[in-house]
Amino acid sequence: MTRATPCRGDPPITPELVREHNLTPAEYRRIEAMLGRAPTFAELGIFSALWSEHCSYKHSRPVLKTLPTTGPQVVQGPGENAGVLRLPDGWAVAFKIESHNHPSAVEPYQGAATGAGGILRDVFTMGARPVALLNSLRFGPLDDARNRYLLAGVVRGIGDYGNCVGVPTVGGEVDFAPRYDGNPLVNAMCIGVLKEKDLIRAAARGVGNVLLAVGSRTGRDGIHGASFASAELTHESERRRPQVQVGDPFTEKLLLEASLELIASGHIVAIQDMGAAGLTSSSAEMAARGGVGVEIDLSLVPTREPGMTPYEILLSESQERMLVVAKADRVKEVQAIAAKWELGATAIGRITDDGLYRATWGEQVVVEIPGQRLIDDCPVYEPEAKEDPAVARLRAMCPSPEPRAPSPEAAFLKLLDHPSIASKRWVFEQYDSTVQAGTVIAPGGDAGVIRVRDAAFGVAVTTDGNSRYVLLDPYEGGKAAVAEAARNVACTGARPLGITDCLNFGSPERPAVFWQFREACRGIADACRTLGTPVTGGNVSFYNESPTGAVDPTPVVGMVGLLKRVEQAVPSHARQAGDVVFVLGETRPELGGSAYWEAIHGFVGGEPPRVDLEAERRLIDLLVAGAERGLCRSAHDCSQGGLGVALAEVAMGGPYQDAGFGMDVDLTAYSAPRTWEELLFSESHGRAVITCAPERAAAVAALAQELGVPAYRAGTVGEYDGSVRLQLRDAVVHCVVRRLREVYFTAIPRRMGD
Repeated sequence: MTRATPCRGDPPITPELVREHNLTPAEYRRIEAMLGRAPTFAELGIFSALWSEHCSYKHSRPVLKTLPTTGPQVVQGPGENAGVLRLPDGWAVAFKIESHNHPSAVEPYQGAATGAGGILRDVFTMGARPVALLNSLRFGPLDDARNRYLLAGVVRGIGDYGNCVGVPTVGGEVDFAPRYDGNPLVNAMCIGVLKEKDLIRAAARGVGNVLLAVGSRTGRDGIHGASFASAELTHESERRRPQVQVGDPFTEKLLLEASLELIASGHIVAIQDMGAAGLTSSSAEMAARGGVGVEIDLSLVPTREPGMTPYEILLSESQERMLVVAKADRVKEVQAIAAKWELGATAIGRITDDGLYRATWGEQVVVEIPGQRLIDDCPVYEPEAKEDPAVARLRAMCPSPEPRAPSPEAAFLKLLDHPSIASKRWVFEQYDSTVQAGTVIAPGGDAGVIRVRDAAFGVAVTTDGNSRYVLLDPYEGGKAAVAEAARNVACTGARPLGITDCLNFGSPERPAVFWQFREACRGIADACRTLGTPVTGGNVSFYNESPTGAVDPTPVVGMVGLLKRVEQAVPSHARQAGDVVFVLGETRPELGGSAYWEAIHGFVGGEPPRVDLEAERRLIDLLVAGAERGLCRSAHDCSQGGLGVALAEVAMGGPYQDAGFGMDVDLTAYSAPRTWEELLFSESHGRAVITCAPERAAAVAALAQELGVPAYRAGTVGEYDGSVRLQLRDAVVHCVVRRLREVYFTAIPRRMGD
């Protein structure tokens, strides 16, 4: 093996420099043993990036292996740029969710924009055309000016990027809690469709084939981005603002079209986004997947800033760049396709047969590492896992009986005004949800639905997670994230197919955090096995900590479902006066971890609701069959805020309606005896509210009995622009729909000053 030599001006490798690269002394000794010498500065940077938590999953890999990843619908599971599931008629859907938390904390607009750009590239490098974006966002309370600044910047960044590229944002979620102060979570999800035969994987092959850098030139933005994402936020993190990538959505659109044309042309054998760790990760990972070596001449890489060093070129995370492996005799054809889309395509290296990851600066070798070992020999840790006793005590607590609970009407309005429950119209109206003309159900419902062009079927998509449940019981919280996502997809009439997950936690080196992570993954795994929704990939985001502490544990599930006939898509809101209202499922006294206790009593604690996975499966079967038989006029799941909020949302109508419908519901005979608080605001799982035409009510009841789902005929949809009247055993709730809509749809704009 040729001995790599340092470049002129490289700093000496000292213990302090190693620490600055987030490598432990033991990891550095491992590097020296692998190389048989001290690394060069460029090699140190490579190990720092590829052995970071963000790239290597060194704390999470053993746990992730316990997730179910196979099934008859799985075309591509974890390990590629995106997972792929099989659809009818030779079609497939590629999808992935990723975090961009730390960059968004220091530069919200570009952090969020480049998060959207990166997830788009993960999908179209599989050969899929992106058809939808979603997101999952968490912020501190909106009474704080910085949290309002972060929310505004993140939403504008997501909207501007997706709108410019021309991909609709069709769904997502936004939540608020004190533990996200200073450390917002910004998770972006993309869905693309392709013909299964056109799938391409990012595995380099073919000795002598050529590596080309396609797209934007390389700058100094984003250097150390992967290691930045693998460290806690501190008061010094603001200084890392220059390390946040800067996005160009117009170049992204050109790169998207060029990449899909290159994949279809047959001129290339592999393609990968230069995402986290930039050129380093894309080249090293493609080579390792293909079991080959690579040699790159860094002096040939097009740069946009003078004097860039090999270290900077290798680790830059400049956006809108692809690394392409072209057949050796097709380089000119690849360059011609890139030029058609006004992009450069520069040959920078080749595939070798020696298994080495080699980088040169002209004639000088500056990097030479055993390629497979660089990826596979990263240390793997299995940290101590132990529940925090304080959380166990919190789980056993209830809120103080003082102050007394308000009246049912007052509680109702306060919950609808709570930013976590209130309409997110202020957010999603900044996104284009109709571009490409494939959106069937837009944001504001249970799940987004996209029509697959030239096909009879559609795809339903959602993101879901509840951090209060996971904080109090991570196993049940992990199950709940999958169950709620499945209910949301099924409410549209779609059959859940599979998930991608974004697992946002604090430092895995803290036993309490790692226990939360391990238990949440166990819950996700059990739910996915029961519901038949394998995990096709995702992202682990650790070290979400600021000087005020760790964020609440927040596993987010992105789910895809198949709607066999897209014209049968079921919306979330009532559509016809006189329709019958059914409550599906059982309400139990489960106020632990509820939005009601948080909003009314300022208390997060208690035993969170338990998930009965078999009951969830039966409910999903009912919702899907009901849609296929044309029984349901609307369907909406019960989640945050419980049955009371679900009934109000069904009655209030969609975000762009002039008014909603009234509703007259009698719950005196529903479920076992419950207080009005339990009946209205318990967050028991496995429930939904559906409406149907009166002549279909008997068929709904019969189907529910056949499938073993409790179905209570609760009342009727009232007149347009009427009132909601809920008759309970110990109270009557009566609210004018216009007033409910005013509170619900203005809660966030009022706090944002709009």
